[in-house]
Amino acid sequence: MNFTADELKKLALPLLLLTALLGAGAGLIYWALGEQKRAEVQLAAARTERAQAQERLTRIAEEEKEVNDKLAVYRRLKSLHILGEEQRLEWADSMTRIRTTRELLDLRYLVDRQRLIGTFAGKPASVDFYASTMKVDIALLHEGDLLTFLRELRDSGNAYYSVRRCAINRTGQAATGASIVPRLRAECEIDLITIMDRAEKKT
Repeated sequence: MNFTADELKKLALPLLLLTALLGAGAGLIYWALGEQKRAEVQLAAARTERAQAQERLTRIAEEEKEVNDKLAVYRRLKSLHILGEEQRLEWADSMTRIRTTRELLDLRYLVDRQRLIGTFAGKPASVDFYASTMKVDIALLHEGDLLTFLRELRDSGNAYYSVRRCAINRTGQAATGASIVPRLRAECEIDLITIMDRAEKKT
């Protein structure tokens, strides 16, 4: 099909408009695709940032729970006077009180020198565990007296009491009507354990 010069002149403007519109449409599509890719990148970055923030929140919550748990243990140990220096005067007071309130006929004890039994690495400093062995010689009317003594010693606080051994023997003394005679005797070795924080010890 052949076009005359006049017809071509008439078609020139529409063809230019069509070409311009096609170019504009192609440019708009290219721009839209670019915007979509940028939006997808921003969305992925936002999701990643949100996941990281959630992870940080979870970690902070776990650390807070761990700190609270450790703080509860610390307060419990502090209330029992297990932390810090030995409480030898308090130990002696506890032994006197138990002997008096339980009316123990014969109670003797000797506390050895303190010794280091272990170190636990921590922050800001390590924690040292010390023990002083208390050797107890006690006269008993029956086995229950020993259990009562150990329970009250534990409840007195001032240290963590770890019983290493206890041996009960018969005294061979016969009961008389005039007085109460203990027929059993117990010998025990009990570790009195205290905890010392090196950071606190330096201050």
